[in-house]
Amino acid sequence: MNILVTGGTGYIGSHTIVELQNKGFDVFIIDNLSNSQIETLDQIEKITGQKPKFTKLDLCNYQELAKYFENNNDFDAVIHFAALKAVGESIQNPAKYYQNNLNSLTNLLDLMSKHNLSNLVFSSSASVYGDVEKFPITEKAPIKKPESPYGDTKIIGEKIIKGVTEVKNNFSAITLRYFNVIGAHDSALIGELPSGIPENLIPFVTQTAIGKRKELKIFGNDYDTPDGTCIRDYIHVVDLAQAHIAALERLIDKNNKNAYEIFNIGTGQGTSVMEIINTFEKISSQKLN
Repeated sequence: MNILVTGGTGYIGSHTIVELQNKGFDVFIIDNLSNSQIETLDQIEKITGQKPKFTKLDLCNYQELAKYFENNNDFDAVIHFAALKAVGESIQNPAKYYQNNLNSLTNLLDLMSKHNLSNLVFSSSASVYGDVEKFPITEKAPIKKPESPYGDTKIIGEKIIKGVTEVKNNFSAITLRYFNVIGAHDSALIGELPSGIPENLIPFVTQTAIGKRKELKIFGNDYDTPDGTCIRDYIHVVDLAQAHIAALERLIDKNNKNAYEIFNIGTGQGTSVMEIINTFEKISSQKLN
């Protein structure tokens, strides 16, 4: 089966492609390389023995995307990762996020419709739940006002996809709402390598350890938690990648079309900032500044 993966050279996308190829899928990648490296393709080939078919392309460019689909449209499903995802940057530059994340999605959906592509797995985020008061968070938790434009683009994106499943015959989609993604492939050939200043805890930890960052700052020591630091649900990136395979197989195997489903992807177990740091220091035998 042929699977189109947008944003496939990114952190989560690259790990998902490894799992796809390990399962025997033929993978095609579209990515504009705005926050990833072309060398990732070589690393994927070292892991799986197969280099995925890659096209450098910006999904916001409708004409270029349309030309791509004219030449490549024999897909069984699409996994859509491509999006800007830095929460802080989205607050500083909201228009950039709305334009990029929503235009890329609507362009993709329009061309999927024109070429009768009917299965979509959408990369969303647990940030759509906003400031949650009741735990654990289930899929039935209310969607609240987002804390960032990034989170809002995910809410709007979900609404758009749900609307398409309701009106387009035989179109089905699964939205995966991730919690906090960490880790790397056990080969260490691919992992989280953000361009610029990291937005997530683990890259800050590792970059501080190697001296790339002068210090690791912890924001808050008086939360209502056992050690006073913030607690999050951390999901390993390979587990998340395998969740995409499960979602993909569910879409392809299901007989009833026009279905729209949402699944949270996490562990259901919280870990504090200090627990992450202490574990890193214990395993690496290296103190962090």
